[in-house]
Formats: sequence, structure tokens, C-alpha cells
Amino acid sequence: MSTPETSPGKSFVRLGNRRTARLDALPQHGIDVLRAALRGAVNDGWRIVTLFGTPESDSALRIVAIVADDERGQLGAATARVGERYPAIAAECPQAALFECEMAEQCGVVPEGHPSLRSLRRHAPDHRPAAWSPTSPPLDDTLPRTPFRGDEVHEVAVGPVHAGIIEPGHFRFQAHGEEVLSLDISLGYQHRGVESLLETLDGPRAVYVAESIVGDTVIAHANAYCGALEALSRCHKSARAQNIRGIALELERLANHVGDLGAMSGDVAYQPAAAYFGRLRGECLNMLMTISGNRYGRGLVRPGGVAFDITPEMADELRRRTTRLEAELRPVADLFFGAASVQSRLEGVGVVKHDACIEHGFVGPVARAAEVHRDVRHDHPYGVYRYAQIPVATAWAGDVYARALIRWVEIRRSLEFVAEQLATLPRGEVRVPCGAFAAGELVVAIEEGWRGEVVHAVLTDDHGKVRRHKVTDPSFRNWPALAMAMPGNQISDFPLCNKSFNLSYAGHDL
Repeated sequence: MSTPETSPGKSFVRLGNRRTARLDALPQHGIDVLRAALRGAVNDGWRIVTLFGTPESDSALRIVAIVADDERGQLGAATARVGERYPAIAAECPQAALFECEMAEQCGVVPEGHPSLRSLRRHAPDHRPAAWSPTSPPLDDTLPRTPFRGDEVHEVAVGPVHAGIIEPGHFRFQAHGEEVLSLDISLGYQHRGVESLLETLDGPRAVYVAESIVGDTVIAHANAYCGALEALSRCHKSARAQNIRGIALELERLANHVGDLGAMSGDVAYQPAAAYFGRLRGECLNMLMTISGNRYGRGLVRPGGVAFDITPEMADELRRRTTRLEAELRPVADLFFGAASVQSRLEGVGVVKHDACIEHGFVGPVARAAEVHRDVRHDHPYGVYRYAQIPVATAWAGDVYARALIRWVEIRRSLEFVAEQLATLPRGEVRVPCGAFAAGELVVAIEEGWRGEVVHAVLTDDHGKVRRHKVTDPSFRNWPALAMAMPGNQISDFPLCNKSFNLSYAGHDL
């Protein structure tokens, strides 16, 4: 459990990644104090990790704010009680904008003065305090519009039903000729009630929901979910289980990064690299299948450790395949990054600037491609990453080329990490039992998934039952970055730009 130190400015209780804190130790401010504290923390270099509401027993709503100082590796938590209306935090702190839209939809609360309040998923409130009115002022369910006027300005609408096999999302471009003036994005077509399921299902069933939140991010979400539960139950995993989880997470990162390079190759019609990267993605998935029995890692990560061990024979085979994979990747990567025709299509397209990443709290390769040194494995290390460091890869341009380059650097470093861990697997059990949850506590588990920071925050009630389970996928944070990246580019650049982000619809819609 974390000690109740306060920072910054004595407004937040200090937390650690996967370290619990007593709920009664959290500062409980008025909303004006919390707004000022968040504004001051962000100005001092902190950022909002997650912000959510949970009903109180006296029919009020408690807002819980989790912030992070990545440079010092610290987390902080504070709360405020509000009624059905409160002055919007986003009016002074843009990082809170989407979180407050989410709270308005989930809890029926109205953040007055919010700059762009709208529905994110179009569902009835599921965390409304009991005494509040059964109806609340409806959120704007229409697509946000960025108006441009002129005789030659036209709109192009795409989705939510797409021509290919793709999740539903609606994109509306305003353009002058081929130049994009603005992009408005509307999601929320497949809301599944993930958080409510995690709060009501028992542990053995809930873990299946956790690893199904995003189909290509099974390991990261399962790791964060299990990490939160293990902290609440004071469960200490073996070093071997932690290493196997790390290996699986990096294999998941490898598969998706390699696949993304192949997809970007296809979008610029560079077919040799597209075909080659596509085949090598299958090699990464097959290694994950060797460990877990399936190509996406389902069933591997479980509370208390992992469900399957890596035998010495499996470790030797995986090391040989890792070495072969690295040797096969280098030539095609050299072709891809060395081709002048590829460079001309990637450079300067879809730029997200450094200041925008800081202001809006973007995460993962999107932020690192704009020279934001932000990686949970380095800043808030957990499990095997406390002992085996992976250097943070950054670029400076913030364009499609930079996002592709970040993937290639992370591919090489993940390959090195997997090979090292397979060669030095410690002895021990792979799974230990987890007991009952501690009562009246908060835990925040953050994990560096391949898209960026995955967050699972859990509150327990006085009986040790899950009272609130908040999930924040990196796609939720980064979809606005895609809208910022498109103006000034050609409409024909959208598939390439979109693939360089490769965000999840399901991770946003939950």
C-alpha cells in the first residue's frame, strides 16, 4: 500500500503503479479546488491519466482524478464531490475534455462551460447517483462540426459502414479541392458496457471480458486488469510469471508493429515490403501461439501469474525463431525506409506537434514520434521492467514517417528483450492463488500496450467488492490526434495517416 504523502502542492495523495491507497486517505476537495489543482499540476509537467465519476452512498457523485509525473515516476490521486452540475475542468485543462464527456454520459452530470460537450457512445447513464432525476439534459448526439464556408468547400462522409472488414466509425471531411480543411470523427457504435461487466462479474469470468476489451491488445489489458486485482489481494507473483508476462507483451507489440509497417507499405503501394512484413507478422503471432495456444494470447495471463509455463525446449525454439525473425526483418526494413518513393509519401504527412501532445495528453508511439519521452515501462516500471530496462524510442517530426520509425526502433528493442528474457528465465511457480480484496481501497494499474498507455483503476467498497472499475485504452486518448493530423493534407492521404495511428474503435467504445 502507498503511504499517504501528498504532491504536488499537497493536493494529491502519492500513488505508485499497482500500489493501493485507502479511499479515506484521498484528499476530498471542492470542485473549484480540484480544478485549480489539476490546472496547476498540468502546468508543472504532470498529466491526467484518468478522470471518472463514482456514485457515493449519500447520492452525491465523487470525481476521482489520477495524475502522473512521468519524469519522477509518480502518480497522484485526488477527489471532489459534485452535484448534477459543476464548472467544467476542460474549460481550463484540455486534457480533461474527453473524460468529462464520458462522465456526463456515464453519470448524468453536466460540466457547465465545457468547450465541446457531446455524446461519445450514446448510451443511458450507468453510474448515476440514486437520488438524481431519472432524466438529465441530453448530450449533443450529432457529429461535431467545424464550419468552413465557401462556394468550393465540400464535405466527404465515410462510414460508419465501411467497404472493408473494419469496425464502425464515421469520418466527415470538409475539404477545398483535395485539401482537407477539417476532420470530424464520431465513434461509439459498438458500446458493450465493459466497465459494468467488470464491476458485476466474478473474477474467473471477468478476466475473459478484460482480455476481450481490444482484440489485438489482449496481453496489455489482461496484465493491467490482473495487476490491479493482485494489488488489492496482496498477491505476489513469482519472478518467472512476471518474465513470461513481459515476453508475451513484447510479442504482442512485435506482431502489431510489424503488421502496421506492412499496412503502411500497402497504403503507399510498396508491395514488396507489404507482403514481407505481412508474412513476418504471422511469425510473431505464431510465437505467441507457442506460449499460449492461440495467436492472440488469450488465456495466458491470469490473476496470480500465467496459466502456461515456458519449457526449456520451448524457450530454445523461441530464441531460434527470434534470431531468424530479426535477420529477416532487417533487409525489408532497409528497403522500406531507404526507398525515396516511400520517404516522399511518409515525410510531412499527418503531423502532430510536440506541444499538442503535451496539451492534450496523447500517449504511446503518437507522443513519442513528436519527441515526448513517455513510456510506462520506463517511467512507471512494473514486473520484469523493474529489472530489465527498454530504452524509450523517440523521434521529433511527429509525421507518418516518425510514427513508422518509432515502430521499427521498438521492434528491434522488443526482439532483444524477448531473446534476453528467454535466455534467463528464473525458476519458480508460474501462478499463485489470489485472496480476497482489501476493503475501501483504490489501485491504479497502468501498462504500456503497443498503442500506448492502458489504465485500469479499481475502487473497492467496505466489503472488499469491486465498486468501480475504470478502463482507459490509449485509443480513447489518441483519436483526437488523428483529427488534428489531417488538416492541410490531401484526402487521399487519409488511409495512410489513419494506419500510422491504427487506433481501436472498440478501445474507445468500451
